[in-house]
Amino acid sequence: MHEMSIALAVVDQIEGADRPAGATAVRSVRLQVGELAGVVPDALSFSFALACAGTVLEGAELVVEPVPARARCGPCAHTWPTGMPPQLGCPRCGGASDGLLSGRELQIASVCWDDAPAHPPIPQER
Repeated sequence: MHEMSIALAVVDQIEGADRPAGATAVRSVRLQVGELAGVVPDALSFSFALACAGTVLEGAELVVEPVPARARCGPCAHTWPTGMPPQLGCPRCGGASDGLLSGRELQIASVCWDDAPAHPPIPQER
């Protein structure tokens, strides 16, 4: 399941990033995942929860933002949603796709850090 390696890479990237001042934990992570990226969102969410265990991301919410696949026609410049499986022939003129405009994304869009203490203070014994 390559979703686990994706989840581990996301956790690694965030743990290695500079934290905002006072940040103690990650509240949520928003990922943009293209329709053609070959990622199963439920499997990614499950893997993300496992990958976060014991890290600054433990308990963080994963928000998967789907990015629809779109293509552009070389001859007429028309753009269209390719769907899945992708339709790469232009529905307007029948020309060949000039390339995908979107749909292969797999990127961290945002990280919401929490500045609350990671653990409540322990009262001092007297």
